[in-house]
Amino acid sequence: MEAIQSTILDVTVLDPRQKHPTIFKKFDALREGETLIIHNDHDPKPLYYQMINERGNIFQWAYTEEGPVWWKVNITKRKAGEQRETIGEIAAKDLRKAAVFKKYGIDFCCGGKKTVNEVCAEKGLDVTTLEQELRQAVNTQHIRPSAFNEWSLDFLSDYIVNAHHGYVKKSLPDLRGYALKVAQVHGHHHPELVTIHKLVEEINAELSDHMMKEEQILFPYIKTLVEAEKGNGTMKSAHFGSIKNPISMMEMEHETVGKLLEEIRMLSYQYILPEDACASYSLLYNMLQDFESDLHIHIHLENNILFPKAADLARRLEV
Repeated sequence: MEAIQSTILDVTVLDPRQKHPTIFKKFDALREGETLIIHNDHDPKPLYYQMINERGNIFQWAYTEEGPVWWKVNITKRKAGEQRETIGEIAAKDLRKAAVFKKYGIDFCCGGKKTVNEVCAEKGLDVTTLEQELRQAVNTQHIRPSAFNEWSLDFLSDYIVNAHHGYVKKSLPDLRGYALKVAQVHGHHHPELVTIHKLVEEINAELSDHMMKEEQILFPYIKTLVEAEKGNGTMKSAHFGSIKNPISMMEMEHETVGKLLEEIRMLSYQYILPEDACASYSLLYNMLQDFESDLHIHIHLENNILFPKAADLARRLEV
C-alpha cells in the first residue's frame, strides 16, 4: 500500500506577509494524495476561500482542532479523477435538488464547494440514500426550475439586486421591529429573544454594507467584463486588483451572515413556538424562516453561479 505523506507547517512562527505565500508554496509542492497540516492561532477560513478561488476544487479541507486556542487543518491534494461535482454545482444545475440538501441540513450556499461524499462523511449520512433522493427530486417535482445557470452575468446581477437585495431591504426593517418588540414583551421569560434581537441587528449591519459593496463595486465591474467580452470597450485595471479579491471578501461575509442565522435557528429551537407565544412572536419566527430561505437562494446564486463564472470570464479576458 502506498504511504500517505504529510507536511506540518506552524503558521504562527511566520511573518504575516509570508503566511499565505508559504502555505501555497507548500501545497503546490505536494503530490496527489499528500496532506499539508497547518497549525494556527485563529481560524484560517480566509485561506480556504483564497485557495478555492486560486487553485479550484483540487483539495480537501478538514479541521482536526477548532479553537479556542489552536486551529489545526488538514489540506489534502486530491488525486486525479477525484474532483467530483460539488453540491453547489449540483444546485446550480437544478435548484430543485436544493430541497434535498435543506432536508438534511446541508449548506449548499456558503458550503457549496464540498462534494456529496464529503458532506455525508461529515454529517454521518448515507451517501447512496442522499444520491437517490437527489435523483428523485427531478422526477417528483414537475415544476421547471428557473434557468439561473443559463442567464448572462449582467442579467443575473440585476436579478439578484432586484429580487434578493430588494427583499432584504424591504423585510429587514419589519424584522428588526418585531425582533425588538418580542424581546421587550417576552424577553424576561425567554431570554434567548434578547440575543435573537441582537443577532438580527448584526445581520442588518452586515448585509447593508455587503449589498452596497456589491451594487456599487463588484456587480458594475462584472457588467464591464460582460461588455468587454462583447467587444464593447476595453477593460481597465480595477482598484481592487484581481476580481478574486472582492469575491473572496463577499464569500466570507456570506458565511458570517449564515452563521448568525444558524445561531438564531439554534436559539429558537428550530423556530418552535412556546405555549405563551403571541401573534407577534409567531410572526417573527415566520419572518425569520422566510428570510433564511430567501438568503440561502440569494447566496447560492452568487457563490455557486455568478462568482465562479465572473472569475472565469476575468481569467479569459486576462484582467
